[in-house]
This record gives sequence, C-alpha cells and structure tokens, in this order.
Amino acid sequence: QVQLVESGGGLVQARGSLRLSCAASGRTFSDYAMGWFRQAPGKGRELTAAINWSGSATHYADSVKGRFTISRYNAKNTVYLQMNSLTPEDTAVYYCAADPSGNYYYRQFDYWGQGTQVTVSS
Repeated sequence: QVQLVESGGGLVQARGSLRLSCAASGRTFSDYAMGWFRQAPGKGRELTAAINWSGSATHYADSVKGRFTISRYNAKNTVYLQMNSLTPEDTAVYYCAADPSGNYYYRQFDYWGQGTQVTVSS
C-alpha cells in the first residue's frame, strides 16, 4: 500500500494562490492514479482534480476548471495541486488520494492522506 502526506495548506486572501503537495511512500508511486478531494464544512467530499499514473490525462470538477492544475512528478513521488484565483468557496479540507488501478475513471481511491486545511478569506 501507499502512505500519503499533504502539505501546503493555509490561509490566503481571495484571488490569491496556493500550491498543495502530496508526498507518497510505500509502493511504486507511478502505479497509482492520484486525486485531490475537498470537503467543506457541512458538505460531502468532492473530487476536485485527478491525474492518471503517467500524467497524460487529467480531470477537473467544473467549479475549479481554469483555476486549478493537478500535476505529478513521479521521480519525486509527489503530486501537486496549483490553485489560483481562490475564492472563499474554495475553503475546505483538501485530501490527497491514490487509486491503484492507475486510472481515475472508476474512482477506486483506496488510500488517503490526513488532509490539509485551506481557508480563503474575502
């Protein structure tokens, strides 16, 4: 299995940017598709962005298209989420997750990090 640790969260003003990182350890990182989920207070967990094992395919929620970019650097066992033009509606706990199928189409995200808080002030 794989262990995941997120970092990079914090407090930012509206229209600002943050970059989240998720470091993986354990089994071969490049075997996994990776996803970033978020959960705002009182809401369900939402798949925000996903990337396949090679980085050749990505998926974004409509709410973040054009503002967020997911990327991965397999040599460093790390996946990133670059978040630009942040709004208060982006405030949530952000979780990194790994899908051992290598593709995100079936949403088999079996492994999760502990989450990192992102707070966007108006």
